[in-house]
Amino acid sequence: MRRTCAALGSAAFFAAAPGVVAGLVPWWLTGYRASAHTWPAQAAGGALVLAGTAVLLHAFARFVREGLGTPAPIAPTRHLVVGGAYRYVRNPMYLAVVAVILGQALFLLRPVLFVYGAAVWLTVAAFVRGYEEPTLRETYGEDYEAYCRAVPAWLPGVRSPSMRRRPRGRRP
Repeated sequence: MRRTCAALGSAAFFAAAPGVVAGLVPWWLTGYRASAHTWPAQAAGGALVLAGTAVLLHAFARFVREGLGTPAPIAPTRHLVVGGAYRYVRNPMYLAVVAVILGQALFLLRPVLFVYGAAVWLTVAAFVRGYEEPTLRETYGEDYEAYCRAVPAWLPGVRSPSMRRRPRGRRP
């Protein structure tokens, strides 16, 4: 897949997946109307939304530049993506989406978004466990196994010395 196609596919998937999950659904649930206004909650929520959005955009860009593909299962990467935020945590996109939702919950002080954020978290964790990890193991083999040993799935950590060299996972 050429970078141009990967970028276009990633942009479309960005709108269709995180755009809906972290943008459209919270709007449907709240109309983006706050139940109260407190500056500490709004400041914390705004920071989470901004940080989550930045990580999400960075992760999508890594899929295009490093992976030569998209995050969409129908147009996967040719190379295992292990750089950038992926050096510290294996699932930065999912963490970023949940951070955006929880940031909105804090900013708007809407309990429904906390519940929705928890539901999204459980859903993506089940997806990762049931589909994504087995698929990546099958596709990238030992490169993915080494990556799993070196980088935590959900809690960002410092890169392990065993990940100093980038695995060269290629699609068979």
